[in-house]
Amino acid sequence: MTNALSESRIPRSESLIPKPESTFSITTLSLANFRNYDDLWLALAPEPVVLTGMNGSGKTNILEAVSLLVPGRGMCRAAPTEWQNHHQSLPWAISATLDTPRGDIKIGTGRDPEMPYGERRVVHIDGRAVKSQQTLAEHVAMAWITPDMDRVLADGPSARRKLLDRMAYSFDPAHAGRVHRYEKALRERLRLLRDGVADAAWLSALEDDMAQTGVAIAAARLHLLRQLQTGIADTQSAFPQADLTLTGITEEGLSTQPALLVEDKLRAALARTRGDDAQSGTCAIGVHRSDLAVIHRTHHCPAELCSTGEQKALLVAIMLAYVRTLAQTRGMPPLFLLDDITAHLDSLRRAALFEEILSLRVQAWFTGTDTSFFKPLLPHAQSYVVEKGKVSG
Repeated sequence: MTNALSESRIPRSESLIPKPESTFSITTLSLANFRNYDDLWLALAPEPVVLTGMNGSGKTNILEAVSLLVPGRGMCRAAPTEWQNHHQSLPWAISATLDTPRGDIKIGTGRDPEMPYGERRVVHIDGRAVKSQQTLAEHVAMAWITPDMDRVLADGPSARRKLLDRMAYSFDPAHAGRVHRYEKALRERLRLLRDGVADAAWLSALEDDMAQTGVAIAAARLHLLRQLQTGIADTQSAFPQADLTLTGITEEGLSTQPALLVEDKLRAALARTRGDDAQSGTCAIGVHRSDLAVIHRTHHCPAELCSTGEQKALLVAIMLAYVRTLAQTRGMPPLFLLDDITAHLDSLRRAALFEEILSLRVQAWFTGTDTSFFKPLLPHAQSYVVEKGKVSG
C-alpha cells in the first residue's frame, strides 16, 4: 500500500505508563488522500490518544481511518467514494503498524488503484494482498462509540441487532459470513414469494439455509450476551449496570431446546408462513426480527425510557464490558475509538471512563473540542491538536 509520508510527521513519544504484558496498539499510522488529509504520518506510543480541535478540523476522519483496519465500512458507515480526498487524483490509502503479542503487523488498505472509478478497497497484511477484508478480523479487534450511536438503545431493533452482530464479529470472525448468508437467503426467498414463483424445492432450500444459519447466528449472539453480562458484573464504576436479554423466537427456543430441534421448528415455521409473507412482503419469523432488551438495573427501567444521559451512560457501560471481555478472550486489548464522548458525560463519569481506560491498558482514541475535558487523562496520554487536516503535538 502507498504510505502517507512526511508533510505532517509527528514523532513517537516515550511510554508514559508501564507497557502491559499483552499489548495491542498502533505504533505508526499514515493517511494519503483520505477525507481532508493529503498526507499524514503519526508515530505513537501505546497510551491513549487525545485529538482536540474545532468542529470540521478532521479529528473524526482520523478515527474513521483507524476503524477501517477491521472489516466493513468503518465507524461512520460511509460509502467508499466519501473516503477519497476529492482534491487529489491518487487513490486514498491507509497504512498502520501494530504492536501485538505476536510481533509487529503491517496493515494497508485503500481504493484499488487498478479500478480508479470503483469502490472496491484492497487490503495488504505484511505486504501481501489478501483476498477478503474479513481477514482483518483475525488480526485486529476494535470497538467504538460515535455520536450516531447515542440513540441506539432507544431506536428500533435493527440498530441494536447491528451493534450486537458487530461485537460478535470480534469474537467469531465467521459470524459476519453467516449474517451475510442469512440475509442473502432472506432476500431471495422474499423475491420468489413476491414474484409468485411456485418453486417449492427452491423455497425449501432457502428456508433450510435460513434455519441453519439463523440458529448459528442466534447462538453466537447468546454467547456474546453471556460474556457481556460477566463483563458488566466485573465493572464497578460510576456507570450504571445493565441487564441484557435477547428477545426472539430462535433465541428463546435455544434457551430450552437443542439446536437441531430449533432448526426444525424454524424451518417448518418459514414454510408455514409463505402465504402471509407473500402478502405482506416481509418475513415475520427469524433472527432478523430479534431484539436486544436493555434494562437499567438500579432504576429497573427499560433503556428506551431512561433519560438521554442515562442511555449514553448505559451504552458506555456496555461497550466497556465488551472491551474488557474482548481483552480477556483474545488475550490482548482491542483498539477503542471514542468520538466526541466527553461532551455528553458529566465530570464524575468522564473521570470514571478515563480510569477504566487506563486500568484496561487499552489504546483508546478520543476526540473533542475542549481540551479541559481531558485534564485527568492528559498526564497518561498522548495529545494532539488537529486543525484543517494538519496535526501537531
